[in-house]
Amino acid sequence: MKQVLLDAYGVPEDVARCAETADVGAPGAGEVVFDVLAFPINPADVWFCKGNYRLKPPLPATPGAECVGRVTAVGAGVVHVKPGDLVINLQRENWTQKRRVKAEDAIPLPADIDLRQAAMVRINPPTALLLLSDIVDLKPGDWVIQNVANSAVGKLLIKLAAARGLRTVNVVRRESLFAELKALGADVCVVDGPDLAARVEAATGGARIMLGIDAVAGAATARLGACLANHGTVCNYGSMTGEDPVMGRNEIIYRGVTLTGFMLGRFMAKRSLEQIRAIYADLAGQIRSGVLNAPVEQVYPIGDIKTALAHAQRGERGGKILVAPNGPV
Repeated sequence: MKQVLLDAYGVPEDVARCAETADVGAPGAGEVVFDVLAFPINPADVWFCKGNYRLKPPLPATPGAECVGRVTAVGAGVVHVKPGDLVINLQRENWTQKRRVKAEDAIPLPADIDLRQAAMVRINPPTALLLLSDIVDLKPGDWVIQNVANSAVGKLLIKLAAARGLRTVNVVRRESLFAELKALGADVCVVDGPDLAARVEAATGGARIMLGIDAVAGAATARLGACLANHGTVCNYGSMTGEDPVMGRNEIIYRGVTLTGFMLGRFMAKRSLEQIRAIYADLAGQIRSGVLNAPVEQVYPIGDIKTALAHAQRGERGGKILVAPNGPV
């Protein structure tokens, strides 16, 4: 079978290769085997290839935090999925044609879900969902401010917030993105900059903002903190700058603003398997109904992984880059 391997960490399109590897074999008791139908290339996958991610396994290593697959076989004792079912995988190493995993890691999806959207359901949708539910107790009418609002998580967060009656301030790097975000339901859009707090105050009429969601880090974290009301919370979940988040002393000491962090696995670990399945069932339902979706710019075969990785790192893309290891989706 074909599988993406890294023989070194470095420039992703240089170090990743598509290799022929041994088949995964038949499932044992409590295991599931599935064909990988599609996987996205996420920023975390790019960082993984570079060797800058929190996980740096021994080489050769296979990237891939998420995918959608179709079950081909199940082992003894597996009852929640059967051959032919669509699943997502809670484990990594998904840049391959086949996976054999523990049954509890295979989460079923509706049979009629769009495969391209299903490939992206594991990480970004629950990240947006839990950022709105687990950090601050938000009620309809409350405001949230986020940067990188044009990212996959940012766009999903706009829609999920609107569905809950929350209002969003969306910080981006260029004004040309405003129309797209407004069409998704964004209430306020602003361009990032040193006077961000003053412009946000003017745009919201001095609204009391208690949650800031940060994926830029560095000085951008401090700019979000300055936009919050006293005792608000900034939650960092990524670093587009590659820097650590920084918070101003005035916000932390004098205004009681809190800086915290989010990692999906850590927040999912607080929940039972039944609760995790329920979260994905809800998100899959919203994808099926068209409430949630993420644009896809191009789908590549697994043999073109180098080209796909280079494409995924281009700026100002119109959507995600996907790879289909077993044929078109």
